[in-house]
Amino acid sequence: MTEIRFYHLTRKSLEQVLPEFLEKTLERGLKAVVMTGSAERAEALTQLLWAYDPNRFLPHGNTKDGNAEMQPVWLTPDDERPNKAEFLFLTDGAVTAKANDYTRVCDIFDGNDPEALAAARRRWTEAKKDTHDLTYWQQTDKGWIDATPQG
Repeated sequence: MTEIRFYHLTRKSLEQVLPEFLEKTLERGLKAVVMTGSAERAEALTQLLWAYDPNRFLPHGNTKDGNAEMQPVWLTPDDERPNKAEFLFLTDGAVTAKANDYTRVCDIFDGNDPEALAAARRRWTEAKKDTHDLTYWQQTDKGWIDATPQG
């Protein structure tokens, strides 16, 4: 069963949390796909990962870089898994039809954007209809808390 986590951004931006999530994924020896809303966004996040911290290197690539099967982190606007990743990070409201191919899917959305919040609620409702294990994570001043609704 795929675990689907919804991450409600309220204090930090995607650009701030995505490198942290990807670092933790790689530390576990796992691979990731980051699915974006467009090719331009995939390229922008690729550039972000090159420059987010001058003291760290986060191996990653996108279509421009090629060798998808060798990339520990693959950034793409397409619903694809060319690197056999265990984790999928959905950004920009991206949706997947292949959640069952992953161990974990992380749906990251901007809680300060009413449209993004409403869309995330619709995705939650759809995912709840399936047999996935759903959790809802909210940012606080002390970090992430599991705020999954009970019942």
